[in-house]
Amino acid sequence: MKIFVINGPNRSGKTTLMKTMLGLREPEIYGADTLESINAELAGYCRTVGVQPEFFQSNSEGELIDFIHSARGNADGIVLNAGAYTHYSIAIRDAIAAVELPCVEVHLSNVHKREEFRHKSVLSAVCTGVICGFGKHVYRLAIDALNSI
Repeated sequence: MKIFVINGPNRSGKTTLMKTMLGLREPEIYGADTLESINAELAGYCRTVGVQPEFFQSNSEGELIDFIHSARGNADGIVLNAGAYTHYSIAIRDAIAAVELPCVEVHLSNVHKREEFRHKSVLSAVCTGVICGFGKHVYRLAIDALNSI
């Protein structure tokens, strides 16, 4: 089974200091792990459960949409942390619907314990499920969910 693991804005990406944002941005909410360390740990876990992950991150909505589109015929499912795009990107919502693959929406933090604007996801209605609030473990839980359907 091949699963695309997609992360949106402020999860990684190069800053002018060549550091990743995850692990630096609000560690009291998102934890101190970098996206690179989370991906490495998840890749190891995937090997033990027979899943081939393909990792992608972009701060650009268009690049995220293009990568989601590329999943059709190339992946069996998607794990998606769309970051702030979760709350307003109809274009990403439409991309998820178009590929007709199971998709699990994930959030490191419990978005329902945070600001009101984070309580609404425009993506959830086209996703198979949503996992939030368990830090980096949301990715492993999503892999397990996709691997079981």
